[in-house]
Amino acid sequence: MSKTPNSAPDPAAQAALERFKAQRVTAIYRLDLIAQGATIAYEDGTPVDMASEKTRLEAVVADMDRRIARLERAGE
Repeated sequence: MSKTPNSAPDPAAQAALERFKAQRVTAIYRLDLIAQGATIAYEDGTPVDMASEKTRLEAVVADMDRRIARLERAGE
């Protein structure tokens, strides 16, 4: 039985993965801003609980890391 060579990666899938990686970088940048003391507020002026936002973003980044690793393994 012969193996078929890996086909070239789907350009649309590669582009989607790169966009997803860029979203991860943005989330990490936001975490860095929070670590530097940044604060944000809702449109009505109510301040956002930055501790909760930090926890949420950390979970988002961890989830993105898992998804990216899985997608990269699938693309090999």
